Amino acid sequence: EQCKEVQLMFCNTYHLLVHPGSDVIEAAGGLHSFMNRHAPIITDSGGFQVFSLAAATEDEDGPELKMKRVRRTGKNSEKTNDKHANNGQLLTVNEHGTSFRSYLDGSIIQLTPESSVAAQKKLGADIIIPLDELPPYHVTRERLAASVALSHRWMARSLAAHLKDKRKQAMYAVIHGGVDRQLRSHSVEYLTSLPFDGFAVGGSLGKDKSEMFHLLNFLMPLLPRNKPNHVLGIADPDSAKNLVPLGVDTMDSCNPTRVARHGTLFVSTANDHDNEDAHSAPSSKDGILRIKQGRFQEDFRPIDPFLPVDTLPGYSRAYLHHLFKQNEPLALTLASIHNIKFMNFYMADLRKKIMNNEI
Repeated sequence: EQCKEVQLMFCNTYHLLVHPGSDVIEAAGGLHSFMNRHAPIITDSGGFQVFSLAAATEDEDGPELKMKRVRRTGKNSEKTNDKHANNGQLLTVNEHGTSFRSYLDGSIIQLTPESSVAAQKKLGADIIIPLDELPPYHVTRERLAASVALSHRWMARSLAAHLKDKRKQAMYAVIHGGVDRQLRSHSVEYLTSLPFDGFAVGGSLGKDKSEMFHLLNFLMPLLPRNKPNHVLGIADPDSAKNLVPLGVDTMDSCNPTRVARHGTLFVSTANDHDNEDAHSAPSSKDGILRIKQGRFQEDFRPIDPFLPVDTLPGYSRAYLHHLFKQNEPLALTLASIHNIKFMNFYMADLRKKIMNNEI
């Protein structure tokens, strides 16, 4: 209810498979009933999280926007037989699909193109994503090409399973190829030849935003204009501002709520407003407030005085500062609500600029 302006909510199939399980959610009437959501929902295949379980190595991983974290383990971690002592582990990847060990109870879960579709049918999302492989940024071109080919075969199988039982769901293919433009073009050519309802852009998008923007500037014009598109895993304010003019329809990211939980709040910048008031000017030139800083201890203004609506009515910067300094759980909730509401307003403003031919 606090964030009802969210037009499309992204739910994570991997975590839902681990708990409570797709059968439980189906018994509840699907995700919409389970979480009291009366607007569109998109679910992923579970692949991104599964492949993030692969241990990062110097040969196959490097700095990138969606970088995998190297798990910190003890000296004897590889010798233990306790299945509960792990945080999840990718076990196999082959033509059939993948298997991984649950981070919750150590059980082995099989994920194939067909089982991912079946799980998403039970979840009942409006838009579903086929299973794909996600190699990291630093891989050889041969390895990347093999991954793209495997993802194409998996997505063709996923589409076949989906078309047997559509249930008024749309399926988006996922364009792959890393930062290799030839492979990206090949992925677009192949996947657009199949009857997918829309197209998502996935995989590694580069080591930084500059490389991502250059890649998407090349890629987005290749996608069909008569079908919707979605960029997976990228949706901070700066990225949104740069992606929308390229023709990106929708995007998702855990970034707004993740940084909120660490005390980073999105706010307007001076460049967003023509008539500044020194009394209520933003406290940040880069569009963020690090609310844990001591300068907010006696700052009783709203989080963002420039927004036309108060994202957290009655709550001041000083109060959120206090909650974070005292490690109160409410701080995480209020900060997350603010960043979500800020992003809703930010995207609404971008849509308004499109309608006014300003973008």
